[in-house]
Amino acid sequence: MPPEPIPDGASSHYRALERLYNAAPVNTLFPSELHIPGEGRSRLVFSVSENVYHAAGAAHGTIYFKMLDDAAFYAANTLVTDRFLLTTSFNLHFTKPVRGGKVVAEGRWVSGRKRVLVAESRLTDEDGDEIGRGTGTFMRSRIALSGLDGYAR
Repeated sequence: MPPEPIPDGASSHYRALERLYNAAPVNTLFPSELHIPGEGRSRLVFSVSENVYHAAGAAHGTIYFKMLDDAAFYAANTLVTDRFLLTTSFNLHFTKPVRGGKVVAEGRWVSGRKRVLVAESRLTDEDGDEIGRGTGTFMRSRIALSGLDGYAR
């Protein structure tokens, strides 16, 4: 068998961010899968079921915020290899209720590389219809990524 290729620095960072996401305790409450395909991008996939409904029988806004924030956050953190980012603000727009099925959150870095970064995200249902979108600002923290469970093996 040929040896496995050694991942480049960016790819290693992306895989470490995916491990960090999986290690976050909150994700046991909101099962989802993160994939980082490249710099400034992220993709989250999750399923909506009745256990996340509000009283009127559709997904609670908590789900929208969590997935939109995470998608934008991880898209931005692909550009920062030494520090954990913190969400400083997030603007959210609900465009359609969702009652079930697979939902995808895609994040995209928009601007900033130094102290503050801006990223946006979009939620689509399994029919490809947009159900929400958001824009966030993220600031470098003093928390080293290398010291976080999940990021460092």
